Amino acid sequence: MLLYSDHPELIWRGKKRRREAITAATCLTEALVDHLNVGVAQAYMNQRKLDHEVKTLQVQAAQFAKQTGQWIGMVENFNQALKEIGDVENWARSIELDMRTIATALEYVYKGQLQSAPS
Repeated sequence: MLLYSDHPELIWRGKKRRREAITAATCLTEALVDHLNVGVAQAYMNQRKLDHEVKTLQVQAAQFAKQTGQWIGMVENFNQALKEIGDVENWARSIELDMRTIATALEYVYKGQLQSAPS
């Protein structure tokens, strides 16, 4: 009967194959970890870029909100000015109507005095 322990060359080959298997497993593990690290590094870089973009977007949104507030204020001021112009126009019409009424009344009185005056 042939025993493994009886043949030193078989023992040496077995140990050699075990070392080769350990080396291959180590290389495979390192390659897998390196590949995983590349993915993690890429995800980290993408996250940093996203964070930067979010901060930029927040700043731009704040600026836009400020600018929009200014535009709203300008539009409200413009509307108020238009209302005031409308009020002045209505006031001027009212004054004009009153003046015409007074002028008509004065003309009526003047004509009445001319007719009643002795000739």
